[in-house]
This record gives sequence, C-alpha cells and structure tokens, in this order.
Amino acid sequence: MFPYWRAVFVALACLLVNSVCQVLTPLLTKIAVDRYLSPNNEHNLPWLEQFLSPEPRQGLIQISLFFLAVITISLLLDFTQQLLMQWTGQRAMFDLRKRIMGRMHGLDVRFFDRHPVGRLVTRVTTDVDALNELFASGLVTILGDVLVLLFVLAAMFRLSPQLTLLMLAVMPLVFAVTVMFRRTVQSSNRRIRVAVARINAFMQEHVNGIVVLQLFNREPRAAKDFDTVNRDHMLAYRGAINAYGWFYPAIEFLSMMALAALLAYGGFQVRGGVLTLGVMVAFFQYGMRIFRPIQDLSEKYNILQTALAAAERIFHLLDEPSRVTAPAGPKSFPLNGATIVFDRVWFAYNGEDWVLRDVSFSIEPGEVIAVVGHTGAGKTTLTNLLLRFYDIQKGSIRIGGVDLREFDPLALRRHFGIVLQDPHLFTGTIGGNIRLGSEHVGDEALEMAAEQVNLIDFIRELPSGFDHPVRERGSGLSTGQKQLIGFARALAHNPRYLILDEATSSVDTETEIKVRQALERMVEGRTSIIIAHRLSTIQRADRILVLHKGQLREVGSHQELLAARGIYWKLYQLQYKDQEVRR
Repeated sequence: MFPYWRAVFVALACLLVNSVCQVLTPLLTKIAVDRYLSPNNEHNLPWLEQFLSPEPRQGLIQISLFFLAVITISLLLDFTQQLLMQWTGQRAMFDLRKRIMGRMHGLDVRFFDRHPVGRLVTRVTTDVDALNELFASGLVTILGDVLVLLFVLAAMFRLSPQLTLLMLAVMPLVFAVTVMFRRTVQSSNRRIRVAVARINAFMQEHVNGIVVLQLFNREPRAAKDFDTVNRDHMLAYRGAINAYGWFYPAIEFLSMMALAALLAYGGFQVRGGVLTLGVMVAFFQYGMRIFRPIQDLSEKYNILQTALAAAERIFHLLDEPSRVTAPAGPKSFPLNGATIVFDRVWFAYNGEDWVLRDVSFSIEPGEVIAVVGHTGAGKTTLTNLLLRFYDIQKGSIRIGGVDLREFDPLALRRHFGIVLQDPHLFTGTIGGNIRLGSEHVGDEALEMAAEQVNLIDFIRELPSGFDHPVRERGSGLSTGQKQLIGFARALAHNPRYLILDEATSSVDTETEIKVRQALERMVEGRTSIIIAHRLSTIQRADRILVLHKGQLREVGSHQELLAARGIYWKLYQLQYKDQEVRR
C-alpha cells in the first residue's frame, strides 16, 4: 500500500467522516421525536438545536433538510472512498502483475521444469485478484467498520448504558457464530485455491495437446478426467456455501432477538418515564447499524484469509531465487571471435544423476561443429549449458578464456542465435516474430534475413507481407514455414555464434533443400554448433563430436570417424547410410 499512501490517506479520511455521519442520523431522529413529536427536555446536540425553530412544522423541515445533507455527504464520501480504493487497487495489481512477470522472466529454466504453467498462470490471475479484493474492499473497509462500531457504541452508551448492555448481551453468541463461520470458510478457501490451480493446469495442458487428444481418440477419457477435477472444484465450494447459508440468517436471528429484548425492556422504561421515546427510536436505528459491521468484519475476515493464502504463494514466487545470476562485476563479452572451451564438465539436472560426465572439447572461432549421439546422450544439454540456462556442477565452460559464470547471462545470450526443432511463435505478425522486439533489426535486415533463408517468396505471396498475422504458437503455418521463420529470426539478429538443435528434423525434402542452402550462408563466418540427425548437415561440419551416455567418446571429421569404425560408424550404419549425399 505504501506507494499509494496519498490515495489511501484520502480514503481513510472519507471513512472517518462517513463514520461520524452514520452516528448523526439516529441522533437527528431522536431530536425530531423528543423535541417535536413527543416533547421533553432532553438535549443531545445543543449546537444544532439552537438553530432549530421552536415551531414543530418548521423545526421538522429543518431537521429533514439537515438529515438530507448528512446522507448526501455520506453518499459522496462513500463514492469517493470506493472510487479511490478500487482504482488504487487496480493500479496496485497492475504493478504486482508486472513484478510477477518480471520475476518469472528472471528465473532460470530449472524453476519452470518443476512448476506447471497452469499454476503459474493462477498466480498472475486468480491469486492477484484475491489480493485486489482485499486491497480494494478489505483493508480500508475493515477500518471503516471498526470506526462505525466504535462510534455507534459510544453514542449508545451516551444515550443509555442499560440499553447498550442489553444489546451487547447477545454479542458472545454473535462472536461464537462468527468464529465457527471463519473456521469453516478458511478451510474451504484453502481447498478452493488448490482446485482452481488444478483446473488451470489441466486446461493449459490439454488445450496445448488437443491435436494428440484427437489423434488418439482421447476425448472421452480427457472429459472424464476433467469431470473429476471440475467436481473437486465444485465440492470445494460446498463448505463455503453452507457456511454462508447459515451465517447470515444466524446473525439476523440474533440481531432480531436483541431488538426484541430492546423493545420489551425499553418499552417499559419509556412508559415509566425513565427513557424518552426518541432514545428508543435512536436505539432501534443503532441496533440495526451495530450488527452490520460485525457481519462485514466476518466477511472481510474471509477475504483476508483468502488474500493471505494468495499472498503467500505470490510472495513465494517473487522471493524465488534464481540459480543463474549475473556476477557483481560481470566481464565484458569478447567482441571478436573467441574460442569456446568445455573443460571437464559434469552436469546433472537432479542430484547426482549425471547427464554429462567429464566432457572436454574446444571450438575454434569460425568452426562448424556437429554433435551426434543417441537420444538422452546429452546433446541438447551442451547447448543449454553454453547459453547458461543451467549452471554446471563441476568443471568450467570458458569463452575467450573467461568462465561463463563471469558474464551477465543477458549479455552472453545476445551473441548467440538458436534455432530449435519446434520454434516457438508468438501471437503477432511474421515480422514481429522475426524481430522479437529488437529495435536494431530494421526493415532492411528483416528482408535480407528472409531472403537468405528462402522465406521471402512465401512472405511476398501474403497480402500483408511481414505484417501477416500469426496466431498462437504459429497456428495456420506449416512446420516448414515456422522452421524458416526460426532461421530468419536467428539470422536477423546477426549472432556471432549459431546453434541449430535438430533444426531440420521436422521438414520435408523440398524444405530441407531450402534449409540446407540457408545453412551454408548462415554458418559462413560464424562459430556454429549443429545438433542434427540428417547426414547432409553433419557431413559438412569441420568436426563431429560423438556423445554416448553423457561422455564424449569420439571426435573427428565424417570420414575419420567412419574409418575408426566406432560408435559413429554404428550410428551411420543404423541411421545415415541411405541419406548419404552423393558427390
């Protein structure tokens, strides 16, 4: 709340004055009764009564006008307070969502390996909304309810301590009912939050995998699984619904019991001349006011508990440390080509389940290196470590003689271009997906990159060209077209180092020919690492690294490795023989 303290201060001032207005209206009613309808010598607001006419008709009109002024002021104050807190709440939630997204952008990939996307979406949506409800209609309103309660009790004691104590006699029962309500709703809200997160995670996973669901006719099973998750969500609300169902009628019953006791006792007091009729009328109005804040406080307690649970998850995310961080004094990245060295590198994603074991090799500037091996051999892990998505456990990775951990990760990745097997496209345009927000990539660089990867003919056929809209994940584009956009993206940023991770494994033969021609232009003058299964790409590499069970087992050119008749030769016999390029 601190950044918005001015708006909160004004809202609090409005609440304070509005609380006084809530106390004034019953007193005005009392004056009207005791001064004009049932005259006596009682005086409660002498500063006001001195301005009132002694004539009943004129005096009632004056009190009515003053009453109208008080409720009008109360209306304006309530509107101002609501407007300020609702708008301030939206500003606060805007800033909070911005902080959450900024934090997630700064977290390392290992964090996202452990946390489902649906639950992270829940943090930004449902949990932030819970905090917004507390901020906009909870914290300040709680104080307003407390002020109204205190002012009303003070006015009641001033009018009649006996009647006040009679009204308060039911309070132990009210508090007992409230405690039961809080306990029930608190446990229900905990289950509701878990159920909402599960629904979000389920929806995210199954919508992304809708093609696989339909391909394998999994719709009925998926619908059955969703019914289970959805039913858990529905049943989680049952406790809260039951609690709200009995709480408000119970409070209403107790308040009516208190008013009935007030009517019986106060009636005899009025007939005996101990109390005035105006006091009785004012007490009935105060009686209705004293239970409403208690109901509101109980409901706000529920909002508070929900918000605390949401805040715990949100701040846990905001406080999540990143294992991959920039050093205090980062080294400058080498401007010219520099040698990449893997020196006795050991790495495991979990514990000591080593994915890479004592791997050592070097890549000279301008060299094209291919990495091959069975699935799970650690090929993609090499590039993940080089881009510092993860930090190694043992050994070192150096560029230009400087350990990778001494660079700022942002500065490091700025010099690398990577093309993945399944390039991720964002909602926007083709040009926007190639630029990815980089202002230094102008229209000329955009067109040149598209031309060099043989994508320009396809773009020119589109009515909007580079402004052609792209839907989520590139829906509507073929796999080959998305792949070529990925190549253009890497080339447009003009990286010093290029990484191709199975970049040609999902394209047809015609597209592969285009990609092969593009590759020859892309790798020229750049240090390149190619992870591929297609021999047409691997044969042109300066050296080939063969990984097997996390270890670097063979290094050499295509012909050298075939002549050695080792692991690469076996891979060649199994996978590549029919794909050899005839020269």
